[in-house]
Amino acid sequence: MKAVVLSAGYGTRLGLLTQEIPKPMLPVNGKPLLEYLLAHLERNGFRRIAINLHFMPERIRGYFGDGARLGVEITYFQEPVLLGTAGALRNMADWLKGERDFLVQYGDVLTDQDFTSLAGFHRRKRAELTFLLHQRANSNSVVSLDQDNRITGFLERPSEELRKTLDAPWVNSGICMCGPEVLEWIPATGSCDIPRDLAVPRVQSNRIYGFPLNAYRCAIDSPERYVQAEQAILEGKCFSGS
Repeated sequence: MKAVVLSAGYGTRLGLLTQEIPKPMLPVNGKPLLEYLLAHLERNGFRRIAINLHFMPERIRGYFGDGARLGVEITYFQEPVLLGTAGALRNMADWLKGERDFLVQYGDVLTDQDFTSLAGFHRRKRAELTFLLHQRANSNSVVSLDQDNRITGFLERPSEELRKTLDAPWVNSGICMCGPEVLEWIPATGSCDIPRDLAVPRVQSNRIYGFPLNAYRCAIDSPERYVQAEQAILEGKCFSGS
């Protein structure tokens, strides 16, 4: 199976930590964050992996090469201008074409979630798009589900006023399974975002689902979360590949 790890951003919310290093290369107990993500993908059967690059791309290419050391095959896609999470997929469309489905993971999300169960759910539901969801108050997104785990409401980066219109505990975890039709939804030009520009307008299609997180997950988007991730690795919560 194929997977995409989104690694092109600057990681500005981490301040000085990412001033001279791409966020996926942040050392977490002696290894780059991205190495944990790739090891986890390989363990879950995702061995053909695409990585998009923008900020200091040579740091990532130089360390991981073709991925053989980790048992994966890496294909890199350079973005001279940032394309957004969906625009990155447009840039990879030829590489993704012909896949029954594929996984997309934000490059700052450390998790030990079983991706095989996520993929199996996605296929059983014949979903177009399945988001891994977790529960968190005051997040950047708000997602509501019906009894079949179909997404019935999705707000991305809502205002406080808009947030009140969707009373739900679920939020986007930064990981999703995509069907091939997702590539057809992406505009031909410009920056584009998976949740905001692809999912939100299509919630009423009844083919967008949520899969509740049942494992550890940490988005390393602040110095405090960085410390939490290091502690999680020490506690054995995430597969290290070694």
